[in-house]
Amino acid sequence: MPYITGDYRYLHKNYHPIFCAITCLIIFLLTSCDKKSHTSAPDLSAIFDNTNSIYDTNPTRAIRYMDSAMAKQKNVSIPDQVEYYRMHFYYNDQNTKDYNKALLYTDSMQNLIEVTQSEKKYAKQYSVAAFSKGDVLFKMGKFSDAYRCYYQGKKIGSSSFDSCTMGEYSYHMGMIMYKQEHYKQAASHFIQSFNESKTCTDNFATFYRNQELLDNAALSYHRAGMLSEAESYYQRTLEYIKTEGAKYSSKTRIMEVSLSVVYGNLAGLYLEKNNFAKAEPLLKKSIETNLKKGNDNRDAELTELKLAHLYIDAHKPALLYNLLKNIRAQLDSVKNIDAEVDWNYLMADYYKKTNDLKKALYYFDAYDEIKDSVTNANRKLKESDFNQQFKDLEDQSTIKTLRSDNKVQHMYLIVALVYAIMALIIILLIFLNWRRSKNSVKTLSDLNKKVNEQKLQLEKSLAELEKNGHEKDRILRAVSHDLRNPIGGIASLTAMMLMEEGLDSEQIELLNLIQATTNNSLELINEILEATTTLSAKTLNKQYVDINVLLTHSVELLRFKAAEKNQKIMLDVLEDPEELYISREKIWRVLSNLISNAIKFSPNGAVITVKVFLENDNIKISVNDHGIGIPDKIKDQVFHMFTEAKRPGTLGEKSFGLGLSISKQIVESHNGEIWFDSDPSNGTTFYVRLKKQPAKKNRLKLL
Repeated sequence: MPYITGDYRYLHKNYHPIFCAITCLIIFLLTSCDKKSHTSAPDLSAIFDNTNSIYDTNPTRAIRYMDSAMAKQKNVSIPDQVEYYRMHFYYNDQNTKDYNKALLYTDSMQNLIEVTQSEKKYAKQYSVAAFSKGDVLFKMGKFSDAYRCYYQGKKIGSSSFDSCTMGEYSYHMGMIMYKQEHYKQAASHFIQSFNESKTCTDNFATFYRNQELLDNAALSYHRAGMLSEAESYYQRTLEYIKTEGAKYSSKTRIMEVSLSVVYGNLAGLYLEKNNFAKAEPLLKKSIETNLKKGNDNRDAELTELKLAHLYIDAHKPALLYNLLKNIRAQLDSVKNIDAEVDWNYLMADYYKKTNDLKKALYYFDAYDEIKDSVTNANRKLKESDFNQQFKDLEDQSTIKTLRSDNKVQHMYLIVALVYAIMALIIILLIFLNWRRSKNSVKTLSDLNKKVNEQKLQLEKSLAELEKNGHEKDRILRAVSHDLRNPIGGIASLTAMMLMEEGLDSEQIELLNLIQATTNNSLELINEILEATTTLSAKTLNKQYVDINVLLTHSVELLRFKAAEKNQKIMLDVLEDPEELYISREKIWRVLSNLISNAIKFSPNGAVITVKVFLENDNIKISVNDHGIGIPDKIKDQVFHMFTEAKRPGTLGEKSFGLGLSISKQIVESHNGEIWFDSDPSNGTTFYVRLKKQPAKKNRLKLL
């Protein structure tokens, strides 16, 4: 779609190009940001990109192309449907000027989201719909309704805590303030929008909008008579276009147009300072670029009129007359009501100074007529008290909230009363029960004494069991540690012997058998050592870990092992990265163990599926295989240490029965859960659930 900016009078009086064209461009940016979260987005994004490309040269053909392409789509996501309606809104708003039809499309955008009761989920899209509806109502002169839509967009947008969306709201507020000639407030809104836009996607649309905001701030300061601030922001705009625009080498023509517009605006400031030496070359430079076909011809007309004012002040009537004739020819082909006003004024002034009073009077009459028409068109807007209406909307919202709070408080009062009555009934029942039971107090005391004695005995037994357990773990660790060195030595010697030449096949077979046996023994020893190590949340070395990256790493390391059995591992990660506050090494151990088990107990050529997805405030990971399953009789023993439920893999792989027990310890030390579903005919799915809330809280502190 076309990129448009404008001169300060153009901004002030011609609301349509800046307020709508750039707004719709930014709306496309906002609505397209969420498409990544939908499976249909890639295909539909291509459709919308092509539509925008065609729109630049043939808007009607672009809309027909989009309608044809969308008719073939099924299960279109809500954001994509909103974007489809938005494109139709833009076409009717900008090209056909059918504002009633454009209004229907904004209603369709809102209704689509309201019907599904997903205003909060699609806050960006809902804000876009509200802002678009406000734009149409504004052009129709229904300012109160427009303000209500802008307020609605701001309210739902602020609930999503998205400053990029709020930047769009600030932009609209700046335009309204400018139209009402509150220039200083307008500048403040434009600058605020620029700062809020820093969180938007870093692309050409964002860049173009930001240079527009800086230029509009300069224009506002210019109109407010704050010339030093205006000049500072003009220079800042030029600097921004030259530095940031260098990233977009394919947009050279648009960059030239943008610079030329700013040159023309800056020249207007120099004219007010009577600095003709600086103003004239800037004006000519701006006109030369924007008069070219396809460039901003409307801005060129306004800039030529500034040059005409310069010729009047510099007493150059011949140059003035020739320039005004050229402008007339341009106005006949490119209509511009603001330029018409100024052109008639300049013609009248020219003929007045050349003593042709009849023609001067003719053009003065035309000037007054057109100016009165423009003034009357803007009077209703200027008379509307925007700030008061927004205050009224805020007050209405506050009253509604208070009424809702009163209802809640009334409900709480009723609940409290019910609880009070229930408490009285309970007290009465306790009193009656006490009267009935006071004769059995001695019996209860004796029973309580016996219970306490049994409790002490049980605590003593439990302490002894715990002591025995620790002693058992100590012995196991000592034995395992003492065994690891000699067995490791055997493994190393065996590996060295296998590297020697001259061994016959029988010797190689025996050495391979020894090496496999020692490796299995070392693996068992390592698992025993880990199984006898007490885990707790305090002993874990936790850090922020991207669960997508950790899962990807685990899967990639085990793909080679799966390839030995011609198996495939399918990984489905979160679309948006999620960080958890966990022990990277321990959780990696759990994931690797589950995937290794799936490989071990699945047949050749099987597919193993690993998924991670959000579940309320948790992250849930599943590992699914199509292996031999777990029989019902041993399901309750799977997570026991040294369980009898251990079985060999589908190719005879060893199983020690410790991995799942260790995994359960690790997951529970993270306050998580681990469980499984199994069907001997369909395989087994293991699940791990980890809480994501701690990571979010810590993240908020860091921010």
